[in-house]
Amino acid sequence: MRRLITAALAAGLVGSLPKWLPGRVVALRVKIFALVNGDEGLPIPGPRVGVKDFRRVYADPAANGRSKGAALSDLFWYWLAPGPEVHQEHLEAGPRYDEVAKTTRHILVKTRAESEELTRRVTEHVLDGLEVGDGRLIRLRDEMMPIWAELYYELVFGEPCPPEARDLIVGHADDVVSALKCVRPRNMRRRAKLTKYLRRRLGDIPHALPTRLTRDEQVFYLQGTFFNTAVVQMSEAMAHLLMIIAQHPDVQRRLVANPDDDEYLDRVIDEGLRTYPLFGIAHRITTGDIELDDTTIDAGTVLLFSYPDFHHAGFERPDEFDPSRWEPPVGCPAHAAVPDKAVPDKAVPDKAVSKKDANFLPFGVAQNRACPARGLAPITMRVVTREFLRRYAVASSAAHTRSIPNRGPVFLTPRGSARSTRGPLAYLAVRDRWEDVWRSLAQLVFGTYMVLDARQKRLCVNYFANHGGE
Repeated sequence: MRRLITAALAAGLVGSLPKWLPGRVVALRVKIFALVNGDEGLPIPGPRVGVKDFRRVYADPAANGRSKGAALSDLFWYWLAPGPEVHQEHLEAGPRYDEVAKTTRHILVKTRAESEELTRRVTEHVLDGLEVGDGRLIRLRDEMMPIWAELYYELVFGEPCPPEARDLIVGHADDVVSALKCVRPRNMRRRAKLTKYLRRRLGDIPHALPTRLTRDEQVFYLQGTFFNTAVVQMSEAMAHLLMIIAQHPDVQRRLVANPDDDEYLDRVIDEGLRTYPLFGIAHRITTGDIELDDTTIDAGTVLLFSYPDFHHAGFERPDEFDPSRWEPPVGCPAHAAVPDKAVPDKAVPDKAVSKKDANFLPFGVAQNRACPARGLAPITMRVVTREFLRRYAVASSAAHTRSIPNRGPVFLTPRGSARSTRGPLAYLAVRDRWEDVWRSLAQLVFGTYMVLDARQKRLCVNYFANHGGE
């Protein structure tokens, strides 16, 4: 009897792991992170600087430091290596950044028609190779990465992406984002394969590259900006969007029934970016004092801009996905975006609130290095969404969080299939909960190791110590 009771208790404990263990492990990981990195940074919005000053501080000319002077930079440089010192997001203001930013804009410039045609072509090419049968479980981020690898390769090289290059780009991008989410340690040998390929092909690029960068720095710039950040961010954006569509059948039905309704698809995309912003915390270092009505932010302060907190402030039911927020309201706008009631000068309950006035910055602030693909991203996301939904019905019972460490598990069936999704979704729900257990433990182990390793290597601190103010 005692053995039966012990076995029953053990079984109960094991069975309850998905409910309590991941949260406890995450809390422990946060404590370890704070212990190693110290209490650095001014959270915005927060007790000292509120929501109403988020844009004001973000856009201030003094909020333009990128890496130098912040201990957190060592960790980000570690994750983004090789070449974080010439990654466009981490270059300090000056002639080198100006030339790099100009080059990026030049490479990304396409007409809307050209962008749509390119995106449609690469999406069709990738999805043609996706074997679904009468139904299949997939990870959205994994299936989206080849699309963006091919698209950004063609933008950079001006030619269709060969299989070798696509595999190298996807392998590199997957390694970077997996390390960032602490689900496995970084693999520098895997990343070096793409570096070697780009170094060999550098002379084939039909664009003038920044002359202030050495040949190796040009390689690292392309690898970090286009084949890391661009591929990762767009793959995650599409994974979030398709996960939303998978878990909101009414939205999916309307998109499928009205494939040319740009206005509705744009509202779905915007609400997805509001609910699950691509950026978590953006850190900047002040190069001068910033004067606000109630406080002064001193030079040298590390600013921690929280996109999730900002995007959720001032909205009714902020955690709920509701694309009707962005509709021009008829009569009383029950679902329109409502600004923070603590900011009376913006309270306009009798009309719709534009994206410009709402707490919504999906691609950053124009005055402080907004995302260079902010014009291209919505156009390409529309095309990929339409091509995907034209072929497949998608459903999911997995957890959906902003960090999406599970890579967006969904069950895919060919459009028009009569196959039941009940069984696969029940299996997916159980599998996802148990994966959360081992993933939280993996993040604890690998995250702790990488934080300690980054602090030891001090990539950012050592770089500026050896290169002065550059």
